[in-house]
Amino acid sequence: MFIALAKHLQPAPLPVAHDPRWARIVARDKSADGAFWYSVATTGVYCRPSCPSRRANPANVQLHDTLQAAKATGFRPCRRCNPDGPSLEAANAAMVADACRRIEESEDEPLLAELAAAAGRSPGYFHRVFKAITGLTPKDYAAARRAARVRQGLEDGASVTAAIYDAGFNSSGRFYEKSTGMLGMTPTRYRSGGTNEDIRFAVGESSLGAILVASSRKGVASILLGDDPDALVRDLQDRFPKARLIGGDRDYEALVSRVVGLVEAPALGLDLPLDVRGTAFQQRVWQALRDIPAGRTVSYAEIAGGVGAPKATRAVAAACAANAHAVVIPCHRVIRKDGALSGYAWGAERKRALLDREAGEAADNAHRSSRA
Repeated sequence: MFIALAKHLQPAPLPVAHDPRWARIVARDKSADGAFWYSVATTGVYCRPSCPSRRANPANVQLHDTLQAAKATGFRPCRRCNPDGPSLEAANAAMVADACRRIEESEDEPLLAELAAAAGRSPGYFHRVFKAITGLTPKDYAAARRAARVRQGLEDGASVTAAIYDAGFNSSGRFYEKSTGMLGMTPTRYRSGGTNEDIRFAVGESSLGAILVASSRKGVASILLGDDPDALVRDLQDRFPKARLIGGDRDYEALVSRVVGLVEAPALGLDLPLDVRGTAFQQRVWQALRDIPAGRTVSYAEIAGGVGAPKATRAVAAACAANAHAVVIPCHRVIRKDGALSGYAWGAERKRALLDREAGEAADNAHRSSRA
């Protein structure tokens, strides 16, 4: 009798609309995939929680703790989310990884149509997914890989001509059209590790510690912050191992003073030519950083979306970490989604100080505008 009473007192299952798992279905929560499944009576299918299909009426939905329970309904698996196999996201990641291997192993740059056909997708769909995952178009990815091959060939001691053709360029003319942007200098100079390239530099002091500014013929190549001036010079030597480092004269020290002024008052800005060396994706990220006004912060996800690669937040963070132009390319204005500061190449305390300084300037400007 006691057992019968206990069964009678057991609470009835929650309506699907009030079950916490329904909220995860509504949010298309990818992290819930594999934790449970759901079936829809009106369409006769069962799905994974992240299914991108039109949201069902919860009155027609049944939740299942296992895949076997979902199959037992007699319904068919959804064709959009493939609940019996890998998720669409995983399938796309595998597709892009395979395409990257094809690009890397091909002597000539594969055509978009060829890559899409090998993946069994339309060119438009393939192009969109490839860019969302890698942050680059297939063409840009192929160009970056060829540039990497050229750099490796030159570093290994190959002749410029051999490095060009080994990297898949059909003619030296096509390579030389892009060589300076690709390598940051001429191929011959890159092959010798920057030998004979003049890098002028000087070290100054700011409220955030020592600051080193270095310039090539093209523009400011590095702005580094730190506690130890000697360590900053060693860092510069590591960045340009075979270049000729030249201590700045009085005129160059005046340029350093302008950079220090930017550190002390970021809202003033700094209109100087820059020598920015990086991959195509890094260049896009760094340009997006320069578009963030002083006094504002954005998340890594926002930057990723802004450069057309919404899933490349880790690549954005890596590009921020590789930035060699402190303050001028303001990677300190990028924070985590939850508002936390995250890392900063020149120290979290300096990042906080810069943000506080910029926020104070923005507040002062707003106050002045309201009184005007």
